[in-house]
Amino acid sequence: MAEGWNPILAAVEGPTGTWRMVDPAGDEYGTVEIRRVMNGTDVRYRAMYRGEILGWSTTLRLACEQIHRAYLRAHGPGGGAIADWGRRAVAR
Repeated sequence: MAEGWNPILAAVEGPTGTWRMVDPAGDEYGTVEIRRVMNGTDVRYRAMYRGEILGWSTTLRLACEQIHRAYLRAHGPGGGAIADWGRRAVAR
């Protein structure tokens, strides 16, 4: 990622306790919600991408990063290259 930039910069707060991850076109691609656990003594952040829970984080920064990684993975092909890149099969 670019130096000095972090996925948390794509997070827009609101309503209270919720951050929406917004792409450059203004479309929401994920949400982070703050939750109190352990009788209110600890804080966790629930990371969701397209309605699916990705996991729980101990920091807002990490939750935003989890969502942003899922967003980036959705923009590329899954798996390895289809081309053989000019390599020949080894005859046995």
